[in-house]
Amino acid sequence: MIKTIENKYLTAEINETGAELYSIKSKKTGREYIWQGDPAYWSGRSPVLFPICGRLFQGKYTYCGKEYEMPIHGITKGVDFKSQKLSENTVEFTLVSDENTKKQYPFEFEFTVRFALKKNSLLITYFVKNKDGKEMPFSFGAHPAFNVPFYDGGEFEDCFIEFSKNELDKVILSDSGLNLNKTEKFSLKDKKLYLKHDLFDNDAWFFAIKKGKTKLKSDKTPDFIEVSYKNMTCLGLWSMPKTDAPYVCIEPWHGIPCDEGKVDDFNNKRQTLRLSPNKTFKNTYSIKIKEF
Repeated sequence: MIKTIENKYLTAEINETGAELYSIKSKKTGREYIWQGDPAYWSGRSPVLFPICGRLFQGKYTYCGKEYEMPIHGITKGVDFKSQKLSENTVEFTLVSDENTKKQYPFEFEFTVRFALKKNSLLITYFVKNKDGKEMPFSFGAHPAFNVPFYDGGEFEDCFIEFSKNELDKVILSDSGLNLNKTEKFSLKDKKLYLKHDLFDNDAWFFAIKKGKTKLKSDKTPDFIEVSYKNMTCLGLWSMPKTDAPYVCIEPWHGIPCDEGKVDDFNNKRQTLRLSPNKTFKNTYSIKIKEF
């Protein structure tokens, strides 16, 4: 079921299945800013990543000597969350561990995603509660896809990603999208990475960025989309490889794909948070729609 929140600036729609953001529309212009999931390219829109980000080697990991299987990005895809509308502009979605989740992730937990509109921004807050009697390792991340061009009459190649500085640490992944534990310096001109479809022919780009305000912009309009985040470990950019897919994902993650060539031990998995029993973790990122 789709839940809708709104204020004087924006309307947002979120699907109870996966707690997935389905739409952000401007009330001023009527524009849709979220990719609408055309399966000819990619049926996703804004998946929620938990308790891993990215791929596992052979789709497996170990915990306390036992082997488990988990798909890319974790356990939320296709799973129905329970929703609660807190106000006209705020709604939250909660997933509580059960026998099905524990087959993939052997912990008692409560995972909540709250969506709240504040002026021309959508704030997305993750709450992770450890209801188990032992320390709980996890990662989390966001995967919102934005229509490109994001304004009327433009082209994909008119648009660019604007960072906060000209030199970035690019994370090097293997051909299978797994972690090689290497970075290299990547230089930009005027903090801009212009979009081209072949930019993603080798899959996603990742940068070791812990906090920032990353913007989707164009030289043809003053309007922009801004994704703000903090206390993360990396930022990903992705569009479907070797296609002319008209979207780009801007992905703040606290996590990284597993190491190439070995099955990760979750107790030692890189960039993984560890939550003590009965404690709750909280983190927020935001999407701002700026129209002039």
